[in-house]
Amino acid sequence: MKSSLFVKYRRVILFNKNLVISGIISFLGGVVTTQIYKTIDNNNVSNSVITLIVGYCVYIPIFSFLFYRDNKSRYVDPVTKRRNFKNIKDDILKLFSIFSISEVVFIVTKLYIHYSLLSLNFQPYVAITIAELTAWIVFLVLINVSIKLVKLLK
Repeated sequence: MKSSLFVKYRRVILFNKNLVISGIISFLGGVVTTQIYKTIDNNNVSNSVITLIVGYCVYIPIFSFLFYRDNKSRYVDPVTKRRNFKNIKDDILKLFSIFSISEVVFIVTKLYIHYSLLSLNFQPYVAITIAELTAWIVFLVLINVSIKLVKLLK
């Protein structure tokens, strides 16, 4: 039973695994960034924005690599061993559409909470942790609904 459930939802599980791994690494980069930035400048807006940018600089390449690695078989024709550019293009368009909406919600949620908590004099690492976890919960729900709607992982 367990293995058939894994087989059925394998691609969704791997997709979410990639999100979580890249998210954790991005989060750790954000914690370090917000803490260091607070010692340099007390501007909460710039702290929130810089931390967000650093997070994306870490998150996007790691997720892209993990997603490609897990889906490489879809992008290479088994007979000719050539890349299937149609599948690559289709998946990139689907990924772009689902991430566009989900990331906007993530950015607004994270920036608002991070800035608000810094303004209430929370320690930077506490503020980023609460902001990141809250934004990730919203993001994961939204992106998983979206992958179903665009049939990314069929």
